[in-house]
Amino acid sequence: MRKLHPLSIAVRSISRSVNVGLLFFIAGVFASPGGAGGTLVSVGGMLLLGIVLAIGYEVAYYERFRYELTGDTFDVASGVLARRDREVPLRRIQNVDVRQPVLARVLGLAAVHIETAGGGQTEVSLQYIEEDEARRLRRQLRRGAQAEDGQKEGSETSDRRASDEREEELLFEIQPRELAILSVFTIDPGASLLGGIALSFLSGFDPTTLIPADLVEGLPGAEGGLVALAWLVVLFLLAAWVVSAVLTFNRYYGFRLTRVDDELYYERGLVQRYSGTIPLGKVQTLTITERVPFRWFGYGALAVETAGYAPGQGSRGTESAIPLARFDRVLGLARSIEPFGEVTLQDPPKRARERYGVRYLLVVGALVGAGYLVTTATVLERWYLPAVLLVLVPVAAHLKWRSRGHQLGDRYYLARTGFWRRTTKVVPYYRVQAVVHTQSIFQRRRRLANVTADTASSASLLGRAATAYDVDAAEGLEMQDTIEERLQERLRARKRERTVGEWFGDQDESAYALESNSDTPPGNSEDVDQ
Repeated sequence: MRKLHPLSIAVRSISRSVNVGLLFFIAGVFASPGGAGGTLVSVGGMLLLGIVLAIGYEVAYYERFRYELTGDTFDVASGVLARRDREVPLRRIQNVDVRQPVLARVLGLAAVHIETAGGGQTEVSLQYIEEDEARRLRRQLRRGAQAEDGQKEGSETSDRRASDEREEELLFEIQPRELAILSVFTIDPGASLLGGIALSFLSGFDPTTLIPADLVEGLPGAEGGLVALAWLVVLFLLAAWVVSAVLTFNRYYGFRLTRVDDELYYERGLVQRYSGTIPLGKVQTLTITERVPFRWFGYGALAVETAGYAPGQGSRGTESAIPLARFDRVLGLARSIEPFGEVTLQDPPKRARERYGVRYLLVVGALVGAGYLVTTATVLERWYLPAVLLVLVPVAAHLKWRSRGHQLGDRYYLARTGFWRRTTKVVPYYRVQAVVHTQSIFQRRRRLANVTADTASSASLLGRAATAYDVDAAEGLEMQDTIEERLQERLRARKRERTVGEWFGDQDESAYALESNSDTPPGNSEDVDQ
């Protein structure tokens, strides 16, 4: 069995030392007998002890970690205090990612993370091995082949090795202009926290230092406080926007998507480099996303959902195939993966639009009521200002209605929803696991329902399945029956295709055996025909 790279001890020890060292540092502070000298000795000693223990643990981890790729399993033996032996069947492997943090890239190392079908977390992590070994292992794992040991292993392995060396077809590479647009207009969820931390350090943990004196000079106390608060909010949003742009730029720098046979390979990242596979045979759902303001300029994105990949695990379960490109390019690549044809969606009934209008009226009423309660407890006036939002209610209800729809094709089910983040789900019928018809108490009053085509992707588990919202209730029941019928039809059709393929494969093998066993040199078709 193989071992991790010896330099993995150094990479892992740095991360482990920070975590363990911090814990021992805090313990040293509490255990300090008091006085400058005693505190320094206690804290320094505990910190040093934590670092030594962390390095010792990583040395033991390296010595006890082994892995091996066999003909049908990937075997891993690990554990410092408790021994753990795992055999992961190759057929269960869904995705294999290769990641390179900054220090690992400098040392020529990479981490391999293996995800399996039905797994809620990473099944196996190899931290760290040589970069070339990581990429070779990723290819072999995805093809279910035996590990290469530098020796001749027969024609089957040679054929696999030749397949590994095929030139990749470049499908997409993000352009500088697209990366700039994506960075500027993308809001990263973690940017708010990081932006707040950055402002705290800049202000010396005193937000009042960020408020210019002439900004509130001459204003009454209440109005001056509101202006100062608004100024701080603007600074916070600006900091969050800058941090978000930097994070997005770092995440998608150098993004490229290639294809080899029936697999897609992606690479991305500036500081930390990511690369991984998207097996086309495991694709459950395609998600075409059109965000505002990207949609206004004709841009979109494409994500691919695979089974058992539990998007993030970061963004796992849903992996970006195209983070941002012209919409026609997005549709072209999506159709090259699943040929779903033209998109002609059916709108929800118009009474659904009335339902959205009533919902937004209730929201505006709640804002007006909240404003009234605030004014009674403070010196603020004009509690009725939120009522101006009433003029936007019809527009918002119409836009929400127009942004929803569904389509029942011969081979695919399409569902669209969302205005600010419009998503169109494309689901092959043979990937459907269940069809769910649901009605809330408010939908029942207007004879509306939701129809969801659930798949095996983890995105479905997180509530992002393909759902046709607010369709006619009776039509929804018909849709449910239609999807189930076409599911069975596609399963029968695929079974016939596999049977025919296996039959022709057997015929090819018989012809090859006849040719190989004949006395005539290979390639003589006369004996083969006989």
